[in-house]
Amino acid sequence: MLRQTHSLPGLVAALLLVVLAITGVVLSTSPALERLSAPAAATNQTSVATLAERVGQHYIGVEQIQRSPSGAVIVYYTQNGQSDAVQVDPNSGQGIAPYAASSFTRWIKNLHRSFFLDTTGRAVAGLAAVVMLIMCLSGAALLIKRQGGWRQLARPLRGNFSQRWHAELARIVALGLLLSALTGIYMSAVTFGLVSDGIQDEPSFPTELATGPALPTGSMPALKAVELNDFRELVYPSAGHPEDVYSLHTAQGDGYIDQATGALVSYQAHNGTQKTYELVYKLHTGEGLWWLGIILGLCALSVPFMSITGVVIWWQRRRAIPRLAGNTDPQSADVVILVGSENNSTWGFAQALHDALSQAGKRVHTAPMNQLACRYRQAQQLFILTSTYGDGDAPSSANQFLTRLNKFSGDHKPEFAVLGFGDRQFPQFCQFAKHAQNGLLEHGWQALLELETIDRQSSQEFTRWGKSVGALLHIDLALDYVPTPPPTQPLVLLSRVDYGEEVQAPTSILRFGPAAPQSCVSQIFRALGINGLPRFEAGDLVGIVPPGSPVPRFYSLASGSKDGFLEICVRKQTKGLCSTMLHGLQVGDHVNAFIQHNPDFRPASGERSVILIGAGTGIGPLAGFIRNNTDKHPMYLYWGGRDPASDFLYEPELDNYLADRRLTQLNAAFSRIKKGGYVQDRVLGDASQIRQLIESGAQILVCGSRAMAASIMQAINEILAPMGLDVQTLKLQGRYREDVF
Repeated sequence: MLRQTHSLPGLVAALLLVVLAITGVVLSTSPALERLSAPAAATNQTSVATLAERVGQHYIGVEQIQRSPSGAVIVYYTQNGQSDAVQVDPNSGQGIAPYAASSFTRWIKNLHRSFFLDTTGRAVAGLAAVVMLIMCLSGAALLIKRQGGWRQLARPLRGNFSQRWHAELARIVALGLLLSALTGIYMSAVTFGLVSDGIQDEPSFPTELATGPALPTGSMPALKAVELNDFRELVYPSAGHPEDVYSLHTAQGDGYIDQATGALVSYQAHNGTQKTYELVYKLHTGEGLWWLGIILGLCALSVPFMSITGVVIWWQRRRAIPRLAGNTDPQSADVVILVGSENNSTWGFAQALHDALSQAGKRVHTAPMNQLACRYRQAQQLFILTSTYGDGDAPSSANQFLTRLNKFSGDHKPEFAVLGFGDRQFPQFCQFAKHAQNGLLEHGWQALLELETIDRQSSQEFTRWGKSVGALLHIDLALDYVPTPPPTQPLVLLSRVDYGEEVQAPTSILRFGPAAPQSCVSQIFRALGINGLPRFEAGDLVGIVPPGSPVPRFYSLASGSKDGFLEICVRKQTKGLCSTMLHGLQVGDHVNAFIQHNPDFRPASGERSVILIGAGTGIGPLAGFIRNNTDKHPMYLYWGGRDPASDFLYEPELDNYLADRRLTQLNAAFSRIKKGGYVQDRVLGDASQIRQLIESGAQILVCGSRAMAASIMQAINEILAPMGLDVQTLKLQGRYREDVF
């Protein structure tokens, strides 16, 4: 519901919002330009009397003096029967330049305020401001949910280009756009009389005036009492009419001045309503607050880009929902598949399951989880494929599932299996899948399988799950769905270092560079020092598609693009298609690869200590973190191998890092030597030091196999127990992160 609240108004009003934003950007520059062109008074104590006297020395027939919120002083006068206007220097009263309102600015203002449609257009502009308010509030709520709580708002954003930059800009400009929306709604309400501006409370026109010759403006007490900074406007009396008066408008109030005495004969202070209107007007236009106008203009500049990316995201999400062929009615289906997805990425997996079951002769009904029926007449199995949104919440297509589950009234309850999709870097990994599993069990449904989870849309894990399901249903269920990967880039092998043959664990450190540039543009970039690699950091993932397989294999990166090369650490797996291919490469051979960013697996910025723990090829990204620790913050490495004589990965580099203090301490464990052990043994052996580091704010990064990661988590929990802490608490604080495989 929240996503629809955000996207639907935006799609409907996108063009209007873009017009308002672009015209707002143009208008936002006016106060700053006016401020630059307006000379400041030599002293803040200059009075209106002094200003009027200086103007009178240069211009005869003055009718009006105005001071704009940005400080420009404009004089309107009549000379030789011709009316004219000039901007003057308040220090001398001399003219700077003729003054004429810009027809372009007036055109832009009319477009911004009413779309050239007068009353109807003003109403449309007001409604557009309401839409902007709704989108700001709903967008902020979506961003908070997406990041897992408002405390996590500054955390790096994930997603494709449109998703990432749409959200990135949103969190930068949200407050500015919210201010523009709120003030725009207020001013629109004033236009239609829904809110008073207080301007109708004017001073009473004087009925009795003194007689005698007119006093020079420079001698008038009422004008002497008003400083230039508080001055708004002075309207002169009609020439030859001693019964007329001066009209004075200031920041505090308005009044009339007797020509003969120069005293205020009537005065009305601005009330709270009028002051509120003037403040809102300043906040919306930037007039009088030129710096705010620039900020709001920059915020508005983001609206066209966010409108485009918003439409792209909506289209991508809509296109991601597959058109299911032969989707059976739910009451006549043998199998029901329910899908929970926020961005529709889970639907591709659901379609693969739907098609495979259909080909096996099953009648299948697939729908969003929010469409759980009140009863199923003959379905034998219920499969739930769901992601988790934000801090363990239901995705948009499943946020009514648990409520509908409470209303399920059928006697027949099919066996169920829940498959959760998520990212293990997040503390609430697949949490909603667990909620769905528990909800079904509490309502008496029988589980066909235990809850299974899939990390980062792993095709291999989905295939393995499909085999388990097929075995239970006594059918051959081949689930080989692969999410569409991004475009690949050719890389050439620059060097390789081989380890581990003696301990039956052949492992290679492979270093790649960009393939030779093929175009003139690529050659120019290379000549300018741009290395031709995509942007990545140590800890990100590289996806490599081996020949003869549609499924990419992912490897953690041991380098950043600034290093000028792409480095991975690969162990050759028995019957491993991709690892066998990589181990067979010779220097000069090519592979095609793409980058998948992994911003949540990074050392925290700052000077606090980092504890790096890994085993086997898990040392790859950890070595990359150490390599890039040029500020020499404290880093402690715990790593496990088999035999130091055969598979001590990165040994020469680690020795160099110890020497230059990029690495503070190295603790290596080897399992196939006399009195050997595992990395968790070294961690437990340093329990006292690790506790001290955790107390001082240290972060822990773990990389390696799931079995190793589980052992490390158990060891760290044991170490933290005397402190009243555990790994889950550190995860919630962003101080314990894993990259497991």
